[in-house]
Amino acid sequence: MKNKRFLRSKILSLRNFFSNWKKVLSLILIILLTAVAFVLIIHFWTANTYSDKKYSYEEIEDVPETKVAIVFGAGLDEEGTGAFLTDRVKTGVELYKAGKVQKLIMSGDNRTQYHDEPTAMINLAKEEGVPDHALQADYAGRRTYDTCLRARKIFKIEEAILITQNFHMDRALYTCDSLGIDVIGVSADRSDYKDQTMYTIRDYFALIKAVWELNVDEPDNVVLGDVIEL
Repeated sequence: MKNKRFLRSKILSLRNFFSNWKKVLSLILIILLTAVAFVLIIHFWTANTYSDKKYSYEEIEDVPETKVAIVFGAGLDEEGTGAFLTDRVKTGVELYKAGKVQKLIMSGDNRTQYHDEPTAMINLAKEEGVPDHALQADYAGRRTYDTCLRARKIFKIEEAILITQNFHMDRALYTCDSLGIDVIGVSADRSDYKDQTMYTIRDYFALIKAVWELNVDEPDNVVLGDVIEL
């Protein structure tokens, strides 16, 4: 009799255990689905908002003229600028040669002597025929927010063309626009890139962070300084 009672109590305990776990898993699933839905809503909202402000590198003749183009950094590899960054710089060069801009701001990370994106970008632009007077380094463009804020605060830019790949374009447009710059974008997708799907997914979530920083918790670690006249 005691054994039967003990067995029943164990069975009831197991039932309660699995019942509770089902509730926990259901809650986790609801949270995950809500988070994914929120990410997708923000992504589609920005894509729709800036749909008429985006051009491809093949449409440079249709791009409106403005004084400045901002070329976003994209990291360096063993060979130098790498595929993403090389295509961004070359797109900026084409805009300059087409007379669409007078100045290219090469914005990237320069926290160590071994990782100097702006200098690598400028060197490539010079190799492509852009003169010194048309190039401006931004050595503290460590991320998209920093680049856009410095463009507005340090370089006093009110309107600009943004040059980056499609996966990053909506976040760049949204960030610079929110910080007071009238922007259009020219995509630098000149080839197929390794791990592009991974970068696209990553940027979906980076966009959520941008929304948070621009509307809730403004970063206080952006490197600013004296105004630089262009």
